[in-house]
Amino acid sequence: MYFCMRTLLIAACCALQLCAAEDPKEMVRRALAAYTHDDAAERQYTYLQREDMRMLDGAGNTKQRKLQTWDVTPVEGSPYKRLVKRNDQPLSAEEQKQQQDSLQWNIEQRRKETPEQRRQRIAEWERKRQEQLKDIQEVPDAFDFRLVGQETVDGVPTWVVEGTPHPGYHAKSRTSSFFGKMRGRMWISQGDYHAVKMDAVTLDTISIGAFLLRVAKGGHIVVEFAHVNNEVWLPKHASLKGSARLLFVKGYHLDADWAFTDYRKFTVESHVVNANR
Repeated sequence: MYFCMRTLLIAACCALQLCAAEDPKEMVRRALAAYTHDDAAERQYTYLQREDMRMLDGAGNTKQRKLQTWDVTPVEGSPYKRLVKRNDQPLSAEEQKQQQDSLQWNIEQRRKETPEQRRQRIAEWERKRQEQLKDIQEVPDAFDFRLVGQETVDGVPTWVVEGTPHPGYHAKSRTSSFFGKMRGRMWISQGDYHAVKMDAVTLDTISIGAFLLRVAKGGHIVVEFAHVNNEVWLPKHASLKGSARLLFVKGYHLDADWAFTDYRKFTVESHVVNANR
């Protein structure tokens, strides 16, 4: 689900970027080009991804919670996720061995691939990335933009930009159909026009991930980015709160949180990490 959530969050981020001194659509296109650069640079990094999924009852009490931390590392041309913590605690020695054995097996299998098999695996991963980028290209036509102020966020001077759906916008794909059902604010770095923070709400029910997850009107989405190694803006935190329905069957209140930490430039040794890093 995170892959689809990220499509939503990134698209919404890019939708709201603007510089007061230039044409909004041109600034959005500039922002999309910057995101494409950052997206390509991200594959050079290994990082930790903490996922905290809570299902709440009507009173806000937690009915079910799933808290996991993953080590995400490029392995032979495409990412590999290895579970390293559960409920913020290291895995047992047995589970750590299972995870490490699975990682090693995947490395060996990928190294045994024929050139065509390797090409197909990487191409499939790249295809999914390109689908995200293709949908995001609709953003300049999907929103109207307004500069509402300036603020400093985490020491970064930003413009605060408000975005609302453009009347008459017609989505060209199923994935981008939620553009017309969102509004929010974006904090944009004045130094390089990258997104620093986004805060958005849903104006109607939106569907995520081929309609597997539906989020009702009033859903609240936040995403934040960090400047890593003074070269690229990468996700730092994302959250989704609101009434949701999974597989059109069960309704619940969702409080989901993703944290991305410990970014490291990838090397061939990057897969050998301490689970408690």
